Amino acid sequence: MPRPKQFRKMVSPPLMKGYKPFGISRFELETVVLSFDEYETIRLLDYVGLTQEQASEQMNVSRPTLTRIYENARKSMAKAFVEGKMILISGGNVEFDRQWFRCRKCHKLVDGVENHVPCKNCKVFSNDELIKL
Repeated sequence: MPRPKQFRKMVSPPLMKGYKPFGISRFELETVVLSFDEYETIRLLDYVGLTQEQASEQMNVSRPTLTRIYENARKSMAKAFVEGKMILISGGNVEFDRQWFRCRKCHKLVDGVENHVPCKNCKVFSNDELIKL
């Protein structure tokens, strides 16, 4: 029996839930799923500029595991770009430093129910409109 997967650490979820090609309706597109841990490896290595060793420590995984996650993320993103597919960022075996929620109406990220302020655009005044990530 394989060893259970260890939770990968993330500071916060991505601001967006995904990306889609310009000019094509979302309902006409196929989807490529990029997991939260794949997103985090792209963010840490390519955006922040950490080394693989530093990123693996921050995510609480071994360096070879980080490399495998990174390769899967690059393949998924390449497939979406080349084949014109939508990227949906969700799922994965991750753990956040604190509780994060997303507003059902405007999709704004909120770090803790107590920090939710009514949205200007969607007029949400209730914490019932928050989805736990």
